[in-house]
Amino acid sequence: MALGTGYDQQGCYLARALEVIGERWTLLILRDCFYGVRRFTDLREHLDISRAVLTNRLDTLIDAGVLTKQDSGGHPEYLLTEAGRALWPTIYSLSKWGEHYTSGAHPARIFSHAACDTDIDDTGLCPACGQIPGPDDLVVRPGPGTNEMRRDDRVARALEHPHRMLTPITTTD
Repeated sequence: MALGTGYDQQGCYLARALEVIGERWTLLILRDCFYGVRRFTDLREHLDISRAVLTNRLDTLIDAGVLTKQDSGGHPEYLLTEAGRALWPTIYSLSKWGEHYTSGAHPARIFSHAACDTDIDDTGLCPACGQIPGPDDLVVRPGPGTNEMRRDDRVARALEHPHRMLTPITTTD
């Protein structure tokens, strides 16, 4: 029997979610959108992904209502919708899982609650105020240590400095 290519025979909401966000590259595209990456060329360069795959994933996310495509001075930009922003806890949890249970040659990113200037914990909780801030109230910065896998694209260089999540990354050189 041939291996299926979808989850249409699975009767659960996890399967429905995987139909939208379960393809390879999709979660990394979403991660970058949370970081403030909005332009196709920046996503493509930072992820080192083929044009065809990126186009396919973006179209899927737009069709599912996770991203919206807007014109900005003649350049399309991809922005997270409410449904897309609701994926932040999942993205954050998977990142923390990877930090604890996989090996890597790079430091973890640190997320701080902008209102309290306090680092959030592994569950997303701000220990100073007891809130779980949304992505729009977080600042991301590189953690301590050397990054042996350091990328040198415009997005990677911008992310070397503290950056408010969802704020567009300026990538002009």
